[in-house]
Amino acid sequence: MTCPTGLFTLRTATMTTDADAIAAVYRAAFPGNDEARLVAALVADGDMRISLVAEKAGGIIGHVMFSGMAVVADGVPVTAAGLAPVAVVPDRQGDGIGSALIRAGFEALAAQAVSIVFVLGDPRYYQRFGFDAGVAAGFASPYAGPYLMARWLCDARLIGEGSAAYAPAFARMGATA
Repeated sequence: MTCPTGLFTLRTATMTTDADAIAAVYRAAFPGNDEARLVAALVADGDMRISLVAEKAGGIIGHVMFSGMAVVADGVPVTAAGLAPVAVVPDRQGDGIGSALIRAGFEALAAQAVSIVFVLGDPRYYQRFGFDAGVAAGFASPYAGPYLMARWLCDARLIGEGSAAYAPAFARMGATA
């Protein structure tokens, strides 16, 4: 998948060659190294579903990852993903790169028949992508609360209760999503 926007290009990350540049994006965008370590752990554990980068002039300026989740709704296993982490280098934040990465990720997940996506983050940011804490509220999770949100990608919305478990790397990292 390559998607030129004129200002930057989106493409599927190649973790063997892009890992160092992706880690540099997270180190630039966040204090510490937790998000870069989370990406590496998700890849090492085999839990990565989608990994996309934004490029400008051959350099990686943004990244998003979606990992597999164990989700059950109304007693039925549901194909699900967790959005985290996502970052854009500081001098390009506010240019729509993060939004473009997230939306492209939704398209890629829908093509994989993923039904629901969860995110743990700031509602003021993630609500613009259709995430809703009310959707996530019916799912038992150690991260339950106002910052755990979900968004259905398919029309078949299951109603009821269930559970949502992020990939094990999140618990090991202390949920830096």
